[in-house]
Formats: sequence, structure tokens, C-alpha cells
Amino acid sequence: MGVGAYVGLDGKGERMSVWARAARRGVRGALRLLGWRIVGTPPAAPKYVIIAAPHTSNWDFPLMLAATVVLGIRVSWLGKNTLFRAPFGGVMRALGGVPIDRSSAHNVVEQTARAFRDNEKLVILITPEGTRKRTDHWKSGFYHIACAAGTPLTLAFVDYACKRAGVGPTLTLTGDLDRDMRDIRAFYIDHAGARHPERMGAIAVAPRDIRP
Repeated sequence: MGVGAYVGLDGKGERMSVWARAARRGVRGALRLLGWRIVGTPPAAPKYVIIAAPHTSNWDFPLMLAATVVLGIRVSWLGKNTLFRAPFGGVMRALGGVPIDRSSAHNVVEQTARAFRDNEKLVILITPEGTRKRTDHWKSGFYHIACAAGTPLTLAFVDYACKRAGVGPTLTLTGDLDRDMRDIRAFYIDHAGARHPERMGAIAVAPRDIRP
């Protein structure tokens, strides 16, 4: 299991290394000094997709990652397969990276669903807006990944207005994108304290993604 004794429990009741526990305390303390509160309870599921919104600043992702450390969630992220070549490939994987081939001959949704199938435990963090700039709609990839992998979807947020970050509800998706987006939108309307409100677009997917 690696070097170091394992003491304490993470958000899922699993053993934590002394280093992980120290990091958790350090991150929690730093956030408190900055006036931030971390809220929510991680889902018990071993596999799920977690989305974080709104995304209008370079600070959003680091704050969300800090929140996951405090909550004991070990998140992974999707990256271009070229980032995982030697000599840094091992480092990228150790940091939670999941290599994805974005060429036209491969499907990102299918590759990510395969990663879920190949791992007993996996949590992938996605920013559905896909950019810090204002956009008319979210990208629907997060939804199709969760459906293809058969995993629940956890809603996470960074709210600058209240200086809170954390996780909200975990949804079991119905496969009806329009219907599920209503539930997702209802949550984020009350947790939409973006750092740059003028860059925040609609909490919706492109009309072409909604199939009858």
C-alpha cells in the first residue's frame, strides 16, 4: 500500500495516509484563513462524474480541487494523451490524469466510459462550460459520459458571493437530457456566485443535444 502508516478516514470511510490527512488539514486551514467554507457530503458511490460550475476564473479549478481534498474525494481529470508521454506520463497519472485521444477516430465519451469500466473506483471532475469565457451553453459531454458509464452525477460549485465551495446533490440520470437539465439548473441557480458574473452564460446545453 506504499510507505507510511494509514490513520483516519476519508469522506467515504476509507483509510487515509498520514500524508493525506496532513494535506487535508493544511488545505482546510488555508481555506479558513481566506474566509472560505467547504460544505456538502461526498456520495458513497465508488464511481461518479462530478461537475463544477460556474467556471469564469482561473481560481475556480484550484478552489474546487481544494474542496475535494477537504471532503476526501480523490478526483481524476481528462487530458490529451500527448500529455502522458515520457518523461512526465507517470507524473500526470499520479496527479489523477486520464489520457484521452481526441482525434476524430476516437470517441471521448466511449474512452471515458471505458476508463470507468476498467477501474473499481473513479471520480472524474469536469467543468461543463469548457471555458472561462462567456458561452451560450454548456457542453453536454459530462452528461453523455455519466450515462454511458452508468454512473451518478454529483453537482459541485464554487460560490464567491458567499465564499462557499463544495458538493451538492448526486443525481441518478434518467437519460432524458432536457428533464435532467431542469434539476441541474434548479441547483445552480441558487449556487451561481461566479467570480466574474458577466462571463457566466446560460445553464443549458445546446438545443441540438436535446433529442426527442
